[in-house]
Amino acid sequence: MIESHYSSKVASFLEKHGLKVGDYVEIRINSTTLKGIIMPSTIFSGEDILILKLDNGYNTGVSISRIKAVKKLRRASVFEEYHLESPPIPENLPRVSLIGAGGTIASRVDYETGAVRPAIKPEDLYEIIPELSTMAIIESREVLNILSENMHPKYYTKLVKTIHDEVTREDVKGVIVTHGTDTMAYTAAAVAFSIQNLPKPVILVGSQRSSDRPSSDAFLNLICAVYAASTIPIAETMVLMHGSINDDYCLLHRGVRVRKCHTSRRDAFKSINDIPLARVWASRYEILNPSYIERDESRTPEFKPKFSDKVALLKAYPGFPGSIIEYLIDQEFEGIVLEGTGLGHFPEYAFEPLRKAVREGLLVAMTSQCLWGRVNMNVYSTGRNLVKIGVIPLEDMLPEVALIKMMWIIANYESLEERKQMLRANLVGEFSPRSLVGGFNLEA
Repeated sequence: MIESHYSSKVASFLEKHGLKVGDYVEIRINSTTLKGIIMPSTIFSGEDILILKLDNGYNTGVSISRIKAVKKLRRASVFEEYHLESPPIPENLPRVSLIGAGGTIASRVDYETGAVRPAIKPEDLYEIIPELSTMAIIESREVLNILSENMHPKYYTKLVKTIHDEVTREDVKGVIVTHGTDTMAYTAAAVAFSIQNLPKPVILVGSQRSSDRPSSDAFLNLICAVYAASTIPIAETMVLMHGSINDDYCLLHRGVRVRKCHTSRRDAFKSINDIPLARVWASRYEILNPSYIERDESRTPEFKPKFSDKVALLKAYPGFPGSIIEYLIDQEFEGIVLEGTGLGHFPEYAFEPLRKAVREGLLVAMTSQCLWGRVNMNVYSTGRNLVKIGVIPLEDMLPEVALIKMMWIIANYESLEERKQMLRANLVGEFSPRSLVGGFNLEA
């Protein structure tokens, strides 16, 4: 959270030198000279710390007691108010719809306030990334502006309705959704289940590092997303992110087979138990997985936009309290996805609450905590007993995908038998009939 004011000590220092937040300054600390923009204080700042955004894009804190000299070079507003004119866009370019759902990939830093504001308007995008003006006519709409950790099933319905409106337009070649990376895979699954039989691609894209940092992945990700949305022959819900730690190419992952596997690396997203659909550069692509739904712009999508929030994801661990399951039953939850150990196991001391959940009509299913491989509940007695209780094994489906699928099923189908049937069905490639041997290695 950005705080507006510094401590009285730093505020007095700024006043003494005629400085304000947003000023571009030069500071001398002994033999070291720093240049940067004065940023607002944060809740983590010490009482004598001045925050600078350096020319390399990184923020640093400087103790005012160490500053030997300071000189104001210019006010930030002088160049903040300067904008390039949007370049002329050829009318024969493909039209791409861009939908904003939060995240920092399409954003600009306001150095007066330190805030990151959305920049999804076409003129902003063309200014930040001039290459886009030669690739597509971009139309944009902001539906959500939230941190991705604050995503909720109630927001999915609003988002997928907008995506459906855009993907069914005859003049649009593809749809891009900008999204924060933390829960982007969850949202990709929500889009995939709620809008099936797509006529053209829907691509979710984010950035691991904000656009004000020199190491940002935002620019290549957006360029590749626009190129893929307008040209790729695949009509599925996909996630596009960096394919390596370098700025060389991106990978398109099936939206129900992808997970964020690293907290900060630019190539954090990996296809799990599947091969990425394609490798994408700024002006070409390579299909990697021949098993995909082909683009057919005459196709009419199947659309069911509702999601239930009465579904829980429970992880097995030593000492798991069965009372959690009892609580969910009392709160009238309708579904539970278990993230079991190994081949699909759960502690035997939780069996009785699970029996009660099944008797009460809850949909209960099993996934594995393991990233690779699949659930097989026939190998050991624990798994076989869980099946007898009524727990449904979900092959190699990711736990988070199973959660979203169950949320969608429960909101759109009434009877328990129909819900079980839909849960077992492979609707959008969320599980594989056979396990991928050896994983996927692009360099192999």
